Amino acid sequence: MTDVRRRVREHVRANPGVHFNALARNLDIATGQAQYHLHRLGRRDDVVAERIRGRTHYFLPEYDAWERRTLALYRRETDRELVTLLLDEGRLPAATLADRLGLARSTVSWHLDSLSNAGVVETSRGARGRIEVSLARPAATDRLRREVAPSVAGGAAPADGGGYGVADADD
Repeated sequence: MTDVRRRVREHVRANPGVHFNALARNLDIATGQAQYHLHRLGRRDDVVAERIRGRTHYFLPEYDAWERRTLALYRRETDRELVTLLLDEGRLPAATLADRLGLARSTVSWHLDSLSNAGVVETSRGARGRIEVSLARPAATDRLRREVAPSVAGGAAPADGGGYGVADADD
C-alpha cells in the first residue's frame, strides 16, 4: 500500500463519515489523487463509500448501514445541532428545537425528515397534537457522537491529515 493510500485510509479511520471534498482538502491532495486511492481502497474492501443526501461519505467496513447514515448526518452542522440537543435534553417538541437553535420551523422540519428517514430520530404526536422528536437509538447515537466529536470540534486539519477539523461540516 502506498504512503498516500495509507494516509487516506487512516484519515477515513480517524474521521468516520468524512465526505470526499473534506478528505481531499484535509489531506491536501488533488481530487484525482483522492479518487484514485479511494477507488483502490474500495475495490479491496478497505473503505466503504456511501452517498448520503448528495455527498459521498467514507467509512471503514465495520460500520453498519444505520451507523454510516448517522455518522454522515452528524457531520452536517444543523443535523449535528439537532442530534446533540436531543442527546442532551431527550424528547422535545419540534417547535422547541427550532426555537432553541434559532432556525425556521421549515428548516428544522426538513432536517428532521432526513434524520427520520435515516432512522436516527422518531417523531410522534404529543400533548395538544404537537410533533415531538426523540432519538431512535440514543445510546448508540451517543457512542457515535463520541467517535466523531474530535473531528468536528474545531480548527482546520493540518495538511498531513494527522489532525481534525470542521472542514466536513455544512460547507
